[in-house]
Amino acid sequence: MEARPVQNLTLTWQTAGGASVALLAAGYAAKRLRRPSLGNLLREAGILLALFALWQLVGRLSLMSADHALDRAAWIHRTELALGLPDEADWQAAVTPYPVVVKAANYYYASMHFAVMIAVLLWVFVRHRSRYAWVRTTVVLTTAVCLAVQFVPVAPPRMLPESGFVDVAAEYGQSVYGGAVGGVVVAAQLSAMPSVHVAWCVLAAVTVIVVSRSALRWLMVLHPLVTVWVVVVTANHFWADGLVALVILALAYTAQWAVRRYRTARLEAQETVEPRTAPRGAPVRR
Repeated sequence: MEARPVQNLTLTWQTAGGASVALLAAGYAAKRLRRPSLGNLLREAGILLALFALWQLVGRLSLMSADHALDRAAWIHRTELALGLPDEADWQAAVTPYPVVVKAANYYYASMHFAVMIAVLLWVFVRHRSRYAWVRTTVVLTTAVCLAVQFVPVAPPRMLPESGFVDVAAEYGQSVYGGAVGGVVVAAQLSAMPSVHVAWCVLAAVTVIVVSRSALRWLMVLHPLVTVWVVVVTANHFWADGLVALVILALAYTAQWAVRRYRTARLEAQETVEPRTAPRGAPVRR
């Protein structure tokens, strides 16, 4: 019996976009009916689903020809080796003799980036609402910039067998890129740079460590460590893909910090410059 591909995505961009509009409309209606908590939840779900729809759509578009996606991937690999970075093919070769490990890595790659990110967002929304806007904005900024970069097609390492890479997911029938199932279009294969997997796993870990006060929060560091190992040994991403994703994430945090500092400085300047006047109707002391 032939193994079925592991399905990473279950919605087309059209379906996700339509569902996003419906959720945003339902959120607006809930607020009009004086159900603010429900309205906020529906609105946030709509925003994230809209981002998901955009992610799906970008996977079908490009600003440059896909003809040179393999050339770009080969150039990245050569450049990494020239800079002295470890060869991802060697890391993969170390685990390919162990089918159980390979299968586990394939499943982790296919499912955990979405599952953990959704769980963290839900936890922050329910338990730490005051920090949710910061987390959601970081997700949106990081993902949007990653998607902009992905308009330039870059093939993943698994498409470079001549460099020693193996598509282990395809070998075990676990590929999330195995085509459509019931008309559902899966993720594009030429959007390896940068790695959204790496960006999201580090974002999730930073969120838990910063927001939580539990001593166990430091265990969340394991998620990015495992994810980076997984994306390399499954030959879905180069080291460079993850490094670029980390730079984008750092820029998203820096942009939010700069905006917050600017707003704070502006408010302080206004309080210093504007004369303090008595409120209208207040008695005047003689």
